[in-house]
Amino acid sequence: MMKLYVYTMAALLLNGCNPGSAGENQVARTSDPLPYEYAIVIHGGAGGATREGLGEEGIAAYEASMDSALQIGLEILRSGGPGIDAVEKVIRYLEDNPLYNAGRGAALTSEGIAELDASIMRGSDLEAGAVTGLTEVRHPISAARRVMDSSVHVMFSGPGATIFARSQGLEVVPPSFFITESSQRSLERSLRANKFGTVGCVVLDTHGDLYAGTSTGGITNKKHGRVGDVPVIGAGTYAKNDVAGVSCTGQGEYFIRITAAREVTALMEYKDYSVEEAAREVIHQQIEGMGARGGIICLDRYGRVAMEFNTSAMFRAYGNSDGTHLVKIFPGEGS
Repeated sequence: MMKLYVYTMAALLLNGCNPGSAGENQVARTSDPLPYEYAIVIHGGAGGATREGLGEEGIAAYEASMDSALQIGLEILRSGGPGIDAVEKVIRYLEDNPLYNAGRGAALTSEGIAELDASIMRGSDLEAGAVTGLTEVRHPISAARRVMDSSVHVMFSGPGATIFARSQGLEVVPPSFFITESSQRSLERSLRANKFGTVGCVVLDTHGDLYAGTSTGGITNKKHGRVGDVPVIGAGTYAKNDVAGVSCTGQGEYFIRITAAREVTALMEYKDYSVEEAAREVIHQQIEGMGARGGIICLDRYGRVAMEFNTSAMFRAYGNSDGTHLVKIFPGEGS
């Protein structure tokens, strides 16, 4: 804690001066340790998108959808609603949006079907729920929440997950529901670069609780039964009150190997890293050091944000109780 003590004393001696202008990963003033009343950060996946490839219409569509998702979450948080509701409703919205690789429009397996994964975690008591290999449940994130809230287990897979979801009254649809023309074309081309577009959300609510959730269709042309990082608690999703909440996106096999989401919180908890330092270490040193690509969104216990990625783009948004409202796609964009 010596680092924190020294930094705090230096801030007091500087009489509360702000250390320069804040970027997207330094929205909170480090001289002001008071937490935001609430905060939310969202990602729609990290990958190889470019301005030229998306075009003006594509950029506008992604920005509008990210903004809509952010507004859904902020409305719940402003009213004092529980953060778990914000995470679930934001991700349900993105699961229904074919722009993203989650739910409708998800990447297809080599057999031409969508196999969906999701996880959710509550930071106050480390309760978590996850599902993997769903082919008929419309909203995997809701199934993951039911596992957390209504089961003694943490993860259900395949047909067992579907049976459980049915028992909870969740909407079941035919597998063809998730297939769009775009996802079918992606499979037929066997994408040279896999479609990322996993979606995630991390929330600090007015009760001081952190929640994180992630949902994905995996990678295009994946082998039947392949499981990535998203449903693996600690790899793709993690939340712990008094530390941070984390959601990951990218090449899941690598995120599993270093338990990337948990690694962020471990660096903060045991090495006194800031949320920004921990996210940068995991993405730009550990993940990139293995030759992998992806991104991470995080909130610390104060609602301060980190949004790190080593790809050409990551669809992302952030808002808090002070009125900060960011929607971004590419590196180095203004607020």
